[in-house]
Amino acid sequence: MSRDRGDRSPRTLRSPVRFVPATMAVAALSVTASGCVVVHGEREVVPTATRAEAARALKDFTAAYNEADKAYDRSLDADRVTGALADIDGGKLEAGHKNNPGGNAGHVPLKLTDAKFTIPAKAGWPRWFVADTRANKGNANSHWLLVFTRSDASKVWAVSYLTILAAGDIPTFKTDKDGWAEPVTADDATLAVKPRRLGREYVTYLKSGGDTFAPGTHTSQWRATREKNARKPGLAQQYIDEPLTNGDYAPVGLRTSDGGALVFFATHHYRKQTAAQGVNMNVTDASIKALLTGEAKQSLTLEFVADQAVLDPPKGQVKFLSRLEGLTGAKGE
Repeated sequence: MSRDRGDRSPRTLRSPVRFVPATMAVAALSVTASGCVVVHGEREVVPTATRAEAARALKDFTAAYNEADKAYDRSLDADRVTGALADIDGGKLEAGHKNNPGGNAGHVPLKLTDAKFTIPAKAGWPRWFVADTRANKGNANSHWLLVFTRSDASKVWAVSYLTILAAGDIPTFKTDKDGWAEPVTADDATLAVKPRRLGREYVTYLKSGGDTFAPGTHTSQWRATREKNARKPGLAQQYIDEPLTNGDYAPVGLRTSDGGALVFFATHHYRKQTAAQGVNMNVTDASIKALLTGEAKQSLTLEFVADQAVLDPPKGQVKFLSRLEGLTGAKGE
């Protein structure tokens, strides 16, 4: 099955080798970078993590991720991935286990190096930060941006979003005198589109078009591809798109130096293929077959989850930087 996506799942990216990706301030007390204790940290504006804590979170994620990929066992990194990345990653692991129950014979450990952490200062939960790393997979010139999130003090840091960007696409973030970044709120009215609305605006755009998003691979070109593939001889395709906005799927953003923001958000997509009478469905993709429930006699519905990274300016069109999509389910009828 063909899918229009610029960024492939991290477990399928290849360079010469195969890539496999996806706080301790407590409610009452929180330790700042200077070592001072802040009382009632849940109400104070404080860094969401220390840089040492962020480095440890990256190390723990990488170790768990490699264990899960080597065994094709999603339970091994279940507490280190969440939100959209957990769905994308989980689909790959489930399909991998079904097709290779003995584990991943081609496993090459992921190494994330040269990490730089952009840590916002904010009050309350959830808390999150962004790690900008280089990887030993995929394009050697790419940067891997991972959003680590933590919903409350009882949880460990987990990666909810993964974005793969060229160095020139990484914006300059606004920071204070101590180097802490500025988060944008879900209802930030200074941006062209409020972050909370990005998922809804995107699925509306995919259905009806408009000028909210700048033309590109994941906007105008994807709409054109969908329209082209909507009806072919003997096969019709229908699309349903939904925003994902709650819990660890909630959009998060960092203020950029130009007054805009880099925002990460998630969406849910279905593609139903229906064959004409007398035309047989032919499912050949190994991952689809592994996740398939039912029998694809006349129709096949594919389910995807995607995470997106965009530049949301103070005015004008929202620009896509990255879109990572993964197959999470398939149903035959």
